[in-house]
Amino acid sequence: MEKEKSLVAEHKSVFMARSKNTKNSLFTVNPSHFLHSLSVSPLSSFIFSPKKNPRNQKLCSSPNLSLFFLFLLMFFAFFGISKIGFVPISQNSIPCSLIPSSSFPSSSFPSFSSYSPMLLSSLSTMIWDDEDVSRLPNSVMLPLPAHGLVGNLTEEEREFWRQPDGEGYRSCLHFDINYRRASAKITKEKRRFLVVVVSGGLNQQRNQIIDAVVIARILEAALVIPVLKVNLIWGDESEFSDIFDTEHFRRTLKADVHIVSSLPSTHLISGQSIENRIPRDVSPIWIRTRFLKQLDKEGLLVLKGLDSKLSKNLSHDLQKLRCKVAFHALRFTAPIRELGNRLARRMWIEGPYIAIHLRLEKDVWLRTGCLTGLGQEIDDIITKERETQPEFLTGRLNMSYDRRRLAGLCPLNALEIARLLKALGAPRNAPVYLAGGEPFGGTKALQPLTVEFPNLVTKEALAKDWELAPYANRSSAMAAIDYIVSLSSEVFMPSHGGNMGNAMQGHRAYAGHRKYIKPNKRAMLPFFEEASISDADFSSIMRQLHKKLQGQPEPRIHKRDRSVVAYPVPECMCNRRTSIF
Repeated sequence: MEKEKSLVAEHKSVFMARSKNTKNSLFTVNPSHFLHSLSVSPLSSFIFSPKKNPRNQKLCSSPNLSLFFLFLLMFFAFFGISKIGFVPISQNSIPCSLIPSSSFPSSSFPSFSSYSPMLLSSLSTMIWDDEDVSRLPNSVMLPLPAHGLVGNLTEEEREFWRQPDGEGYRSCLHFDINYRRASAKITKEKRRFLVVVVSGGLNQQRNQIIDAVVIARILEAALVIPVLKVNLIWGDESEFSDIFDTEHFRRTLKADVHIVSSLPSTHLISGQSIENRIPRDVSPIWIRTRFLKQLDKEGLLVLKGLDSKLSKNLSHDLQKLRCKVAFHALRFTAPIRELGNRLARRMWIEGPYIAIHLRLEKDVWLRTGCLTGLGQEIDDIITKERETQPEFLTGRLNMSYDRRRLAGLCPLNALEIARLLKALGAPRNAPVYLAGGEPFGGTKALQPLTVEFPNLVTKEALAKDWELAPYANRSSAMAAIDYIVSLSSEVFMPSHGGNMGNAMQGHRAYAGHRKYIKPNKRAMLPFFEEASISDADFSSIMRQLHKKLQGQPEPRIHKRDRSVVAYPVPECMCNRRTSIF
């Protein structure tokens, strides 16, 4: 027993030493109950109890031996129940299927103490189909542990930092037996190949890569590593292997699709027609009818312009494949992960932090048809450029700026973001990480936000100059760094939805239900115009409007046109909230 006590003391001392490094004394990582449970469990007393003299005891009546068989029986019963599936009992714990892994260096986690003890005692509760995907839990990119709440906080501040409980949902990718049977043939395909050219920013590219894998599966073709088109807006010439871990991508999907690095010499892409006339919302039947004959004849299909063309409503297995690509296969390269993790730890060590994806770049104003609110001079620049390049404007051309804004079609500017955060209870001293490109208008565009939240930083301010130097003029790599740091934030909020917002919403749910605030722009903006509303009333209205929009699982079935990558429930997450005892 003395040995065990010293072990517990050692672990506790390490934990306390690490906790003291946190500069914000109001927040600490949740202490572990796991080591304590060892010290009080009957099993530990059996293991560590001194041996008794057996001379005066019969073997069959030995208390320790009886206790041994009792706990042996309990162990097998516990193991059987764990196969049914345990759920985390801590509010801030992660799903049983998501175990801290090599996705973060070990130094990213102070200890296992921030996770549920039930998680630690049920590591075998994963629902995977075969040996090929048995490593899937270790391929999920996880956030750093959530901080616990202690100290003198107002009720509004506590509510702001409080994490959703997830309603019992956890990641669950159980493929149907027919899907797995078909995989034996599909994963050995060496005659027919699919080449896909993807465009846009990082998260737009991710969406197209996800659908490329699904289309390759539908056509039963081998997929060539996707080609990243040069980004004309940002001048980014990155290739797939510059952003994503290519070998990990292939290895993770080897049970689903055959993936090759390049076309074999027997298949030449020169002279091959490129298919870019794909309508919206195409189904698997449409894909097969349109392309199978050509693929069988030529052995090669080149697709371009896939952006959101594949139907959002596919079979459950294809939806799960989308989640597998998004949350497991598309892992960033090791150097990007290392730098992103390093910056995330610099934010995390200060306590819980907010990440905001602030869409104030020049191209966003051009495309949305909105005005910056920074004065006539800056707005005139946007208006004139939009008139000379009308192709940038996307949809609803007949709407005025005011109508666009009140309809929720414009990004929230820095002033609106600051007012919303204050109303929802964000503390003034909270660290705020600003994801996204440089805002049009420079420091003037951010001034209202920095006045209200002075601890606002960007990756450029957080990193040392030499750390970001390799990624100069590489917008996709910069966006990947933003993605990693944002994932570990206690609270994430986008100013304008979009691909980054959707990806973060789904990933934060899939990786443990980290809080995500979706601004209800259409409902809230009219109140921003009411000068007669008091601050207290304004805060109450904002909290009420966003009460159900702060990270609780929202099933995709409520709106069938939603992406499963943003709404992984129910196709990619199972509800394990079941009473066991």
